[in-house]
Amino acid sequence: MVIYKQIKIELSMRKLTILGATGSIGSSTLSVIEKNSHAFEVFALAASDNVGEMVALCVKWNPTYAAMANETAAKTLREELRLVGLKTQVLGGADALSVLSSHPDVDTVMAAVVGAAGLLPTMAAVKAGKRVLLANKEALVMSGQIFIDAVHQYGAELLPVDSEHSAIFQCLPATIQVKLGTCDLDAEGVSKIILTGSGGPFRYTDIGVLTSVTPAQAIAHPNWSMGQKISVDSATMMNKGLEYIEARWLFNAKCEQLDVIIHPQSVIHSMVQYRDGSVMAQMGRLDMNTPIAYAMAYPQRIQAGVKSFDFCEASEFTFIKPDLKRYPCLKLAIDACYVGQAATTTLNAVNEIAVDAFLRGAISFTQIADINDAVLQGTRFVQPSSIECLLDIDAHARVLAKYWIKRVAR
Repeated sequence: MVIYKQIKIELSMRKLTILGATGSIGSSTLSVIEKNSHAFEVFALAASDNVGEMVALCVKWNPTYAAMANETAAKTLREELRLVGLKTQVLGGADALSVLSSHPDVDTVMAAVVGAAGLLPTMAAVKAGKRVLLANKEALVMSGQIFIDAVHQYGAELLPVDSEHSAIFQCLPATIQVKLGTCDLDAEGVSKIILTGSGGPFRYTDIGVLTSVTPAQAIAHPNWSMGQKISVDSATMMNKGLEYIEARWLFNAKCEQLDVIIHPQSVIHSMVQYRDGSVMAQMGRLDMNTPIAYAMAYPQRIQAGVKSFDFCEASEFTFIKPDLKRYPCLKLAIDACYVGQAATTTLNAVNEIAVDAFLRGAISFTQIADINDAVLQGTRFVQPSSIECLLDIDAHARVLAKYWIKRVAR
């Protein structure tokens, strides 16, 4: 009888809310669902303001709900869906994403909203005890211990989606996988977690010319196809810094248990080194469908639509220690990680503003790090005790970032 119940649970249809449905992670998630339609159902789709893409998704998937964080976009979407005869209910405003991530009919939430905007709907899913597929690294970067405490308090299931954190997760024993945030790496024989990164498009560029880098050059990632903001973060290696902070919280890691290494080929997505000298590495093609499918079906493996990796076609693997003079944003993130939650929240907020300014041509590429550093150096940090405190810190940091941008703007 017990076995029967377990099998029934494993084969039951999972209903998903996809936060960030019009982005690259949302698209990949839907691709995996399409290949496993017997196991997953799209209950709700949510995004910011891309009405055209959302209309197309609603026509294809016919979700029960759709939400746009932008109220005007929600109104337009509502009218567009009415015209094509869809009965999908449309919600609008920032709170709408939280409503759909915590809806009682949903059991799984893909948290893929980019940036700080993803914190509240992701936390809503946690507090509703959902299976949370975490692709929004900023949620942990900002809320850290508060987030981890909520996961355990409300009985949520947390599964990492970032390729690096998924790789680490897969290389760790099951005893750690079920205790994310509170696990004991030492007790399980883990000596070090090694985050790999491509180094971005400027890993071999003369440091002296980085000040003249254009947005078009910065978003031209050599390996991955990503959005503009995350592509710039990859070029500065801030993205790896944020992943470092996320890994610290996910795996309850001490400073000496975390390391970053550049692996230009991006075949090894991250590694775990054990006390006995063994190193476990997770490898595969450059396709987010793999970690997404793994998180969606965990602990099972399902079809992701990704071709198997052919080692005979692979070039040699190389590894490079990051040059922190080339990647000052990486050092800022690692240092902030051990200053505390207020520092990482501030850094994340300032970086979002600085990257946007760079993409608009208001500051140079190297000034992204300068702005981040200036705000961190000029801020007195008081550790937050609640999400509301974090949001106040975030808002204040953005004001300071805009002030510094005006001072250095070209």
